[in-house]
Amino acid sequence: MNAWPKPDKKLLIRWIMDAARRTLVHYGLWLREVDHQFGLPTALEIEKEAGDASLAIMLNRLSKVLGFELKDGVPAALEAMDEDRLTRLLDALAVNWLANDGVWFQAVERRIGMFDAKRANDTCWTRFSPFEASRIKVLLDLPDRGGLEALKTALGYRLYSRVNVQEVVDEGPDSFVFRMVDCRVQSARTRKGLEEYPCKSVGVVEYRTFAETVDPRIRTECVGCPPDDHPGGWYCAWRFSLA
Repeated sequence: MNAWPKPDKKLLIRWIMDAARRTLVHYGLWLREVDHQFGLPTALEIEKEAGDASLAIMLNRLSKVLGFELKDGVPAALEAMDEDRLTRLLDALAVNWLANDGVWFQAVERRIGMFDAKRANDTCWTRFSPFEASRIKVLLDLPDRGGLEALKTALGYRLYSRVNVQEVVDEGPDSFVFRMVDCRVQSARTRKGLEEYPCKSVGVVEYRTFAETVDPRIRTECVGCPPDDHPGGWYCAWRFSLA
C-alpha cells in the first residue's frame, strides 16, 4: 500500500508537467556526461541509439494513457494534418527553441552578469551545433563527406532557418557565402533601440562546428558579424570552403 498522501487534482497536474520537465533535463544531463566521459563524437553516436529508443518508449506509453493512435511510431494526428498546419507547428517549435535559448541567457545574465552569460552561451553552442548537424544528417540521410552541397542542404534544415531570413551566395565550386539577411534577435534589439548583440564569438564556434560535423574537410571563415561593421543587407556572413 502506498504510504504517501494522494495529491489533489491541481497538484497532480503540476506534478505531471514537472515530470516532463525532469525527463527533458535528465536526458540532457545524460548526453552531457557521456560527452564528458567519452567525447562528443562518441556521445552523438550513442545518442542516436538512446534517443530513438527513448522516444519510441515514451510515445508508446503516452499513446495508451492519452488515447492517441500511432502509425509506424508517429502520432496519427500529425499524419492527419495538412502541410500548412505542420509547417506552422514546426515554426512554433523553432521559435520556442530560440525562446528557450534566450531565457537561459537572460537568467544567467541577471544572476551572474553578461560576461559569464556569453561564456556559457558560447560553450553551449560547441555542443548544440554539432548535435543539430548530426541530427540533420540522420534526418536527410546525408553522407559523412558530402562536401559543400551537403552543407547547403543542412543549413536549410536548422531550427534557425525557420525563424531567420537567410541566403546563400555561390562563389565557385569550392566555396560559398552564407548570409543572415534578417536575424530575429538582432531585429528585436534594433526595434527596442538597443545596440546589436556582439555574437561573433558564438558564431565562430557555431558555424565551424556545424560545418565540420557535416564534413570535416569544410573550413569556415567569418566575413562579418557583430560587433563588426556590416552592410544593411545582412547581419552576419560566413564563407565555407572545401579544404
